[in-house]
Amino acid sequence: MPPTDPGIVESFFLAIRWPLNVAYVGTILLLAAFGLHRYWMIFLFRRHRRHYARPARRFAPDNLPRVTVQLPMFNEGAVAVRIIDAACAIDYPAGRLQIQVLDDSTDGTEDVTRRRVAHWLAQGIDIQHHHRADRTGFKAGALAAATPDATGGLIAIFDADFVPPADFLRRTVHHFTDPKLGMVQTRWAHLNRDDSLLTRGQAIFLDGHFVIEHTARNRSGAWMHFNGTAGVWRKQCIIDAGGWHHDTLTEDMDLSYRAQLAGWNFRYLPHVACPAELPPEMNAFKSQQHRWTKGSVQVALKLLPKVLRADVPAHVKIEATAHMLCPVVYLAVPVFTLLCYPAVYVNFHLAPPGVVPGLLVSAALLTLGTVSAASFYITSQRALRRSGWLTLLQVPMLLSIGIGIALNNGLAVLEALLGKQSDFVRTPKYANRADADPGKSAITNRKPEILPIPSLKKAVTIVELLMGLLMLHAAALSLTRPGTSIATPFLVLFATGYLYVGLTSAATHLRAHLNARPHKTDASKEAHAL
Repeated sequence: MPPTDPGIVESFFLAIRWPLNVAYVGTILLLAAFGLHRYWMIFLFRRHRRHYARPARRFAPDNLPRVTVQLPMFNEGAVAVRIIDAACAIDYPAGRLQIQVLDDSTDGTEDVTRRRVAHWLAQGIDIQHHHRADRTGFKAGALAAATPDATGGLIAIFDADFVPPADFLRRTVHHFTDPKLGMVQTRWAHLNRDDSLLTRGQAIFLDGHFVIEHTARNRSGAWMHFNGTAGVWRKQCIIDAGGWHHDTLTEDMDLSYRAQLAGWNFRYLPHVACPAELPPEMNAFKSQQHRWTKGSVQVALKLLPKVLRADVPAHVKIEATAHMLCPVVYLAVPVFTLLCYPAVYVNFHLAPPGVVPGLLVSAALLTLGTVSAASFYITSQRALRRSGWLTLLQVPMLLSIGIGIALNNGLAVLEALLGKQSDFVRTPKYANRADADPGKSAITNRKPEILPIPSLKKAVTIVELLMGLLMLHAAALSLTRPGTSIATPFLVLFATGYLYVGLTSAATHLRAHLNARPHKTDASKEAHAL
C-alpha cells in the first residue's frame, strides 16, 4: 500500500479549517453572550439592591389571613418527620393555619407520616394526611389534587428537605395586603453547605441565582419564577393561572409565567432564608440538574410564544427569553469540546502563522465568560457577607463543575427540543444522620440511598471521561508551539471539569454495584438451597 501523501492530508485540513473555525468561534460567541448576560444581571442587582420590598401595610394581629401549608413528598422517609415537625412549629395562630401532608410514598414512608400527622392532630394542630393511590402528575398532580381542600386563601409550599423557620409566615404574609400580589418567593439557604466540594459548589451556584438573578429580575420589573418551594401563593392566583399542570418537569416555572401572563405580580424576599439540603453525591445532583434544565426548555416551548405576543414591556420579553433559553448554553459546551481538539490540531500545526490573532480573539471571548462567572459569584457571596477572596479561589472549581455537568444538561435540552417525555425523578434526600431519632422509624434512620443509575447515565459517564482525556491531550498539544499556550488554561479547565464529574459519577456507579452484590449473592445461595 503506497504511503499517504502528506500534501493530501494537509490540503484536507486546510480545506476544513475555515468551516471548523466558524463553528468553533460561533460556539464561543454563544458562551460569551451568556457571560454578557451575567454582567447585565450584576448591573441590575447593584442598581436595585437597596430597593427593599416592604409591605404597603400590615394585617391586624386578630385579622391575619388563613394559610394552608402544603408538604409534597414521595419516598422521603429520611426527612419526612423533620419537615412535618417544622411545619407544625411555625409561629402562626392555630385557628388560621392548616397543614396538608401530600405523601405519594410507596416504600412505607406513608405509614411514618400518617403516624406523625396523628401525633400532631392530637396536639390540636389542623393537619391532614393526603395519600394518593397513584402518582398521576407527580408533584404537580399532588398539589392540584389537594388545592381544592385547602382552606387558606394563601398557600405556602415546602419540599420535604426544607426546614422553614418558625417566623416564616409572619415575615411573608403581610406582603399580601397588596391585592395584586400573587406569589412571594424566599431565598434558599443550605443545611449541608460545607460537607464537600460538590455541596460548596452547589451552594454558590444557587446563591448566584437567588441573590443576583431573582433580585435583579424582580426589582427591575422583569418577571421571575417560583422555585417550587419556600414560597407562598395566593390561592386565587393559582386558580386564575389555570392551576398546576404536569406537562413539563418544572411545574413551578410553568405556573409562574402563566400567573404573570394573567396579570399577577410576584415579590422576592432575599432577607427571608429557608434552609434546605443539597444533593451530596454527583448522580443525585445530575438528576436534579437534568430535570430543571429539561423542564425550563419545555416551558420555553410551551409559553415563550405567548410571552412574546403579550402586551408587556419589551424588557420583560427580552429577559423572559434569556431566562427560559439560558439552558441552551449547555449544548454549546460539549459542542465546543468536540470542536476544540480538531481546531487545536488544525490551527496549531497546519495553519499559517496569521492564525494566532484569531486564537487571541477566541481566548479573549473565553476570558469574557470566565471573568463574568467570577464576578457573578463573588458578588453574590459578598452580598451574603462571605469572603470574596475565598470565593475567587473557588472559581476554578465552580467553572469545572459547570463544564463537567454540561453534557448531562445538554442531553436534557435535546430531549426537551425533541419532545421526549420522561417521569419526574425526585432528588434523593439524605438528612443529617446525627439528627435522626431512633424512636421514630427505621425508615428515618436508614442509610442514604444511592440513586438508581440507568444504562444511559452510565454511557454519559463514559463519554464525560473520554471528553476529559481528549481535552487533556488538546492541552498538551497547545504547548507544542510557541504562542499557543494561551489556550492551555481553558483546555485544562475543561479537562478537569469532565474528569471530576465523570470520576465522581463512576465512583457512585461502582458503589451501587458493590452494594448490590451481596443481595445477588444471598439470592443465589437461597436459590441453590432450594
